[in-house]
Amino acid sequence: MTYSVAVSGASGYAGGEILRLLAAHPDIEIRTVTAHSNAGQPLIEHQPHLRSLAHLTLQDTTPEILSGHDIVFLALPHGQSGQYTDALQDAPLVIDAGADHRLASRDAWDAFYGGTFHEAWTYGVPELLVDGRKQRENLRGANRIAAPGCNASTVSLSLAPGVAAGVIDPSDIVSMLAVGPSGAGKSLKTNLLGSEILGTANPYAVGGSHRHIPEIRQALAAASPSAGSGTGHEDIRISFTPVIVPMARGILATSSAPIAQGVSDAEIRDAWQSAYGDETFVHLLPEGHFPRTADVLGANTALMGLAIDRAANRVIVVTAVDNLVKGTAGAAVQSMNIALGLPEGRALTVNGVAP
Repeated sequence: MTYSVAVSGASGYAGGEILRLLAAHPDIEIRTVTAHSNAGQPLIEHQPHLRSLAHLTLQDTTPEILSGHDIVFLALPHGQSGQYTDALQDAPLVIDAGADHRLASRDAWDAFYGGTFHEAWTYGVPELLVDGRKQRENLRGANRIAAPGCNASTVSLSLAPGVAAGVIDPSDIVSMLAVGPSGAGKSLKTNLLGSEILGTANPYAVGGSHRHIPEIRQALAAASPSAGSGTGHEDIRISFTPVIVPMARGILATSSAPIAQGVSDAEIRDAWQSAYGDETFVHLLPEGHFPRTADVLGANTALMGLAIDRAANRVIVVTAVDNLVKGTAGAAVQSMNIALGLPEGRALTVNGVAP
């Protein structure tokens, strides 16, 4: 069976990456691409690397144009998806790459985003531990999927095994991320100009203000072994500091948390090995090895290295992802495959681009 697809926000980074992956998918026909200010222009003018899609023209983003497809991807700025999802009730499968349907807590949405709150959809991180099983079980047959925030899924995947196994204390998590500016989207912003980011590292959203913090807390609370008995987000405390560095794409997240009392080194490493040992797209590297962002460019992989610092009594996890693939578009396509009953890795690769 071939599924017809519409992609909104197709002139942006996330929309372009969704299109790049779907263009190689044997079960997908990309029928419609939409935009706002760029509507009426050839897609190839905004995504010149997508040569196989040169025949497509960007149309207006309206519910009428998006409807009538088997699958609709929404790659819109935060706060803009909800107006379309409300009008796409008849669409068989809708996948939102924005934040509008990620958070279950209205209070968290109001505190970090504001505007109209929309219900949470099935979270699109298949490998994430939730209530003792993998999130992919919840994605099977799902018809509404919220693709993750790239920083949020990277940190959540980094620490969920330790939370689920009870080998770390999630009340004192510290995460620092080196991130590429493509994660901020394609709109022109002074702080993202080449002259502002080349040759420097720029911290932002310092002091607990980053919008991905409630998403991380929500994911890690769901991974807790006591999640079903009411473990709340208040049990997950995280100091989260992202830093823009001069690479177009990529995230290198260094996350740490205290070691739980009485836990051995073998038990700590086994928690991550048990969680990801059989996974295709999340790999725990051998002891003493740590990833580089260069190793994941273009791939749907999350590579992580784990260290145990007994002097500081902390576990440190270093994880590298391509923010536009595993962090966004790859997670969306992987979740789509699961929802439709297709092979999970179809149109996705574990191989990066080097040098």
